[in-house]
Amino acid sequence: MRDTEPAVVFRTQSNIEANVVRGLLETRGINVMLSSDGPHAIFPVTVTGLGSVRLIVRAEEAETATRLIADFRLELSDRVTRIRDEFRAVEEALGYRFTDPGLLEHALTHRSRAHEDASGGVRDNESLEFLGDAVLGFIISDRLFRECPDWDEGQKSKARAMLVSTTALARVGEELGLGEHLLLGRGEEKTGGRRKRSLIANTFEAVVAAVYLDGGIEGAERFIERWFRPQLDAVQAGGLIPGLPADHKSALQEWVQSHGMGLPQYRLVGEKGPAHRRVFEIEVWIGQRALSHGEGRTKKEAEQQAAERALPVVRTGV
Repeated sequence: MRDTEPAVVFRTQSNIEANVVRGLLETRGINVMLSSDGPHAIFPVTVTGLGSVRLIVRAEEAETATRLIADFRLELSDRVTRIRDEFRAVEEALGYRFTDPGLLEHALTHRSRAHEDASGGVRDNESLEFLGDAVLGFIISDRLFRECPDWDEGQKSKARAMLVSTTALARVGEELGLGEHLLLGRGEEKTGGRRKRSLIANTFEAVVAAVYLDGGIEGAERFIERWFRPQLDAVQAGGLIPGLPADHKSALQEWVQSHGMGLPQYRLVGEKGPAHRRVFEIEVWIGQRALSHGEGRTKKEAEQQAAERALPVVRTGV
């Protein structure tokens, strides 16, 4: 082959693998052309001369490209080994052993980590969150349907909302120690991402999806039964979910409606503090009367405090 002819530096049967390697080379300034013929397999595959996707570069860049690909292979192999070791503690905490540990890695990968990956081969867990939310909602709904046949639709909906709320999921995620194992970007790490309850709750949903994809609906049902049975029992007994704060807003609304007083109205009346430590002030009104006010780092927190303070007022008629 003459020096001016392009060189094939990589062959594979997978479009996905070809594009990952192509991204790796192009981030290093090497222009790559893909040439394909024949059927494609699923990544990862063993690369052989039967590969139908070829990566072609200029002859003068072939040596550098080959070295980068070899280094990438070593790094990927080492990474797979680390996944099995590092995530073993997570599997033990979850009570579930993954057939495909890559699914667990995917579930723990925040978008900040994916955005920092130059190769483009790292996916964040947001699609898994979407799926996990649906799987979790379905299984919890199924449990409530079967175990609470005398409840009306409103009771079941309220119980499900409580069971799958951000607060409830974050509590389970914290119990599992998910925050310690999140794969975060440097920026998210610096801003305390491992302690953000919304992030932990979203990650738990992603883990539910990973269990479902790995073990099917039966695996997901066993997993959710293990971690939600105490909460399901508490809700059916008419009590609070262990570890969750009282829902004062619901209690206030139920009381005033049952006494013909209409619906509570929550109004934002002030904000104070710097942007990163904002405190919201909320008043709760019944009709033309302001009953109480509350403060909190979020509007929901302030509304809960206002409702808590309003309950004794409406009950005593003060």
